[in-house]
Amino acid sequence: MIADELEARLRAAVAAAMPQAIAELTELVAIPSISWPAFDQAPMRASAEAIRALADQTGVFDDVAIRTARIPGTDEDGQPAVLGVRDAAGRRVLLYAHHDVQPVGDEAIWLTSPFVATERDGRLYGRGTADDKAGVLTHLTALKVVREVLGDDFGLGVSLFVEGEEEYGSRSFGQFLIDNRDALAADLIVVADSGNWDSDTPGLTVALRGNARFTLRVRTLTHALHSGMFGGAVPDAMLATIKLLNSLWDETGAVAVPGLRSRDGVVPEYDEQRLREETDLPTTSTPIGTGPILDRIWNRPSITVTGIDHATTAAASNTLSPEVTVVISARVAPGQDAVEAYQAIKAHLEAHAPFGAQLEFSEVDCGQGFEAQPGWATELGLEALEKGYGVAPVELGVGGSIPFISELAAEFPDAGILVTAVLDPQGSPHSPNESLHLATFEHAVLAEAILLASLATSA
Repeated sequence: MIADELEARLRAAVAAAMPQAIAELTELVAIPSISWPAFDQAPMRASAEAIRALADQTGVFDDVAIRTARIPGTDEDGQPAVLGVRDAAGRRVLLYAHHDVQPVGDEAIWLTSPFVATERDGRLYGRGTADDKAGVLTHLTALKVVREVLGDDFGLGVSLFVEGEEEYGSRSFGQFLIDNRDALAADLIVVADSGNWDSDTPGLTVALRGNARFTLRVRTLTHALHSGMFGGAVPDAMLATIKLLNSLWDETGAVAVPGLRSRDGVVPEYDEQRLREETDLPTTSTPIGTGPILDRIWNRPSITVTGIDHATTAAASNTLSPEVTVVISARVAPGQDAVEAYQAIKAHLEAHAPFGAQLEFSEVDCGQGFEAQPGWATELGLEALEKGYGVAPVELGVGGSIPFISELAAEFPDAGILVTAVLDPQGSPHSPNESLHLATFEHAVLAEAILLASLATSA
């Protein structure tokens, strides 16, 4: 790790750089870079252009370009990404973030305009403030600080990869890695797109659940029938679907599918009261599952029915339904292959189909989880985070899935991977009133500057 005198210089430089970093973040938030095709796509290009200009202005990179990659199996290119490359002897680091954002949803719920970054009580509100345009500015500001403190020739190769479709499934991500492998290859990969333990305590994500999502059609009849004439003797699809889906969980709400495994991992203290505070869980509702709460979220599988096609209440008639279609989203414990998990769920459903119901599986999408490997990268990351925040970091699992991290690990198996964060639990990513805790932002920039300076001076 770096000397005290160098650390002090980095601290001073980060403090001086933060007003400009917040101003640049404010400008990026003003661009509604929603990557979903249903929205105007011109802002996606504008966002990439803005980030390309900011990266170029750091003076760090030999080349900065906007690039796309073909979505496999289609004749369509993915969203624009920014790729910056700096060649140098010694170690090389790849810095990842994404510039696309989620749709805003019901704007009436927002307290301020979603694309006007607004500071209030130490937080900056707006879509993308935390997820993940703050990640982009963390990388760029840390690089500017390191260049300022160590000089132009700071002895570290750097690749910057700012993706443009993380919120829409990273459809061209794998192809982008293949197309630009030489430019992206690194000893250390830093992914600034996870969460911290709280606004004061940094988190280093060491485990992520995978996912297995699919559509299931349940059919029991050739056509609809009168529920009065045949109800009680003929099985309708909704009855079969309810009984079938109920078999996926035990009486506590925990997953009850043979073949789905759990990860053996240590979790920090986290009680039901904190769960209620962070989720606004009504007092009348009780948590599901058994055992430590974080173990349920980080290390065990979960299954959720996220969509259903059936008659609406307004259009309901006295009819036995011939078929029902549902979307099932499973989170897979770190360490279990997502395809294997899907096959276990499929086999379970086929074995429990009631009344001879016919099952049809389609639109299967599996993404692998992630488990960090202990070693020099993790040790260096934990040290840098502690210096940057002034608090010992927490090694986190995350219940959500970031499948592209497993793609990075597969494409660059010898690289250390650090999954860091600017987001805190109150940041409300993907929700109305998304926000960034500004003190956390500064700590994140300082921690990354210390990390980069450590790599540069030890190369």
